[in-house]
Amino acid sequence: MTIAIVGAGLGGLTLARVLHVHGVDAVVYEREVARDARGQGGMLDIHSGQRALREAGLIDGFTAIARAEGQDMRLLDPDGTLLLRHDTPDDAPLDRPEVDRADLRALLLDSLPGDTVRWGHAFDSAADGVLRFADGRTAPYDLLVGADGAESRVRALLTDVRPVHTGQHAVELGIPDADRTHPDLAEMVGRGNYWVLGDGRSLGAQRNGDGRIRVYLSFYRTTEDWPAAGGIPFDDPSAAKARLVEEFADWHPRITALIDACDDMVVLRRITTLPVGFTWPSARDVTLLGDAAHLMPPVGEGANMAMLDGALLGLALAAHPGDIPAAVAEYEREMVDRTVPIARESARMQEILSSPDASRTILAFFRPR
Repeated sequence: MTIAIVGAGLGGLTLARVLHVHGVDAVVYEREVARDARGQGGMLDIHSGQRALREAGLIDGFTAIARAEGQDMRLLDPDGTLLLRHDTPDDAPLDRPEVDRADLRALLLDSLPGDTVRWGHAFDSAADGVLRFADGRTAPYDLLVGADGAESRVRALLTDVRPVHTGQHAVELGIPDADRTHPDLAEMVGRGNYWVLGDGRSLGAQRNGDGRIRVYLSFYRTTEDWPAAGGIPFDDPSAAKARLVEEFADWHPRITALIDACDDMVVLRRITTLPVGFTWPSARDVTLLGDAAHLMPPVGEGANMAMLDGALLGLALAAHPGDIPAAVAEYEREMVDRTVPIARESARMQEILSSPDASRTILAFFRPR
């Protein structure tokens, strides 16, 4: 089998690793020119994805880089009222530990033979068992796996369905070396996640393993042209940050101090999803995994589902040597059954986060847990 994986994210790399464990070769084609060509984002809550890491033979390596204290959580109202505080005991099990995405990706990359990932290969098209890249190079495949994320180009080989805007825009900022530069804010955020939920807005702060506090601002009931219509100059980070502070001027000053303390890294994201239950006509030589297959709201499930997709597709291919259509059909049936309920729950959580009384509703959700 010549298995070509487009995209060196967590799902594609997990697939390549599980195949490697079972003696099946694969090639991962990634448009980025090197593994460190761009930042990999913040922390991930890895729970069901731990099964994928066991299948990949990497659970011990994961345990070494996971942060149990990342399970800490503080939930507040915009007026600064602390609604919930959970501090993880030192001997707590790693049920839902946080891990830096960059560290987890490095664990997967380092577990693969050096020639598995081909950097600088931007997918352009595929037909009749031949991949074509933007620079004119080609490569053969018996199975093409689209692990290329929300704006997947491989998905277009199977369906015309495209992601749609959820009404949410998110802005990522950060405070570097927070313990040294802003020890008061570092103490306020704590070791894990710090959430403030209001009417159609939220602020999340997250302690990373490298000492950076990532700050995420979300606006839930926005139009697609909100960045321009809102008058926030995202092309001028300092001015954008000042305007974002104004957007939260009715919140407690200790909360908005987190925004004011951030550096000039300001990243705007338009949040999109695929329809819950989205499927495609099964093909004998192309399939999808991760966000390419079931893009969900960013509420803690995407990375876990992508890694499980990769592991279970790898197991199916190893179990059906020489019969790719049978392996793909088995994988796609399981994937749909597994991810549709998760997608529904993620959509429900998105509705809660955008509701007028989001903080109290989330409090009721977490208290029994």
